[in-house]
Amino acid sequence: MSALPHDELGTSWRAARPAPAVVHLDSAACSRQSTQVLDAVARHARSEAEVGASVAERAADGLLQQGRSVLAGLVGMAAADVAFTESASASVRTLFDRWRLPAGTRVGVLPGEYWHDLAVLVDRGLQPVVLPADDLGRADLAGVERVLRDDPPALVHVTLVASHRGVVQPGRELAALCRAAGVPLVLDVAQALGHVDCDLGAVVAYAPARKWLAGPRGVGFLVMRPTVTAQLSPVLPPSLFDDDGAGVDHARWYESHDAHVAGRVGLVVALGEHLAAGPDRVRARLAALGRATRERLDGRGGWTVVEPLDEPTAITTLRPPEGVGVPATAARLAAEHGVLVTPVGRERARGELTGPVLRVSPHVDATVADLDALAVALAR
Repeated sequence: MSALPHDELGTSWRAARPAPAVVHLDSAACSRQSTQVLDAVARHARSEAEVGASVAERAADGLLQQGRSVLAGLVGMAAADVAFTESASASVRTLFDRWRLPAGTRVGVLPGEYWHDLAVLVDRGLQPVVLPADDLGRADLAGVERVLRDDPPALVHVTLVASHRGVVQPGRELAALCRAAGVPLVLDVAQALGHVDCDLGAVVAYAPARKWLAGPRGVGFLVMRPTVTAQLSPVLPPSLFDDDGAGVDHARWYESHDAHVAGRVGLVVALGEHLAAGPDRVRARLAALGRATRERLDGRGGWTVVEPLDEPTAITTLRPPEGVGVPATAARLAAEHGVLVTPVGRERARGELTGPVLRVSPHVDATVADLDALAVALAR
């Protein structure tokens, strides 16, 4: 059985949060916010009521700009490249709404692309082109290189860590191949940021706050290099303004101004906690938790782990034994054992899933005892 590194990190992360009422193994859906994040959101909301929303937002501007700098650094871009949004879904819709690519434009995707991302592409009249991948859904780099050389799509969209499978795509290598071919790479880092390295060389990255960064729900971000925003059309173009929008960072034209600013403040506090914890330490502990989860669960009650044992993520997905329902099992685990996990339906990735799976996703405050409790419950 694998030992967990950085136990002090798990202890401090746990102490910084309200005590859970369940065994929380569902961070890929939504992580638990810290008391400081919850208090920061409440303080800003109260400030809006006391001094007015616009005044409170202006007072928070310096803090929000610090948050843009941190987010940009985590994906290898600049603060001016960051737009706050409401979610990852809002980010991808904004991106392709404003890119105005011609109908029929070919977009390279992997077989396990997240259903909502595919839906956005198809809704915009774009044509998804499936890139080569192995049996786990990981990009076949030699095959992708051939496609980019012989019949390149206009851009490539990749989900770095999938919602339905805890496998990390070779993002750095994909970025290098796309750069060499002159093809933009867009990364969905919803399950990756705060979990694995995301400074990989993409031209666009987006995510929500609520997953591995442990920020509030209702907040997200879209990070775009100037080469991308030069091709986008803002809803309100700078030319409408007397000063042509002088002094406004290029990505800010894609922010919603009727926004949950208190949530953005909470995200910035969560980012500070992530940096204080040490991103490298967080990644190491999450990877160890993933390995420990797979060791304990594979074969329990007939359930089969999908990911390789040493895949460096905390997400584990389990195929059910014959005749066992995944949603019913998740409901039983919650009702009878107080264990929170996610049933993932085939609709999330029809190009890859043949049936539903059970997803387990502990954060750094999870313990071996939590994993053992799930293993015992599954065996029953």
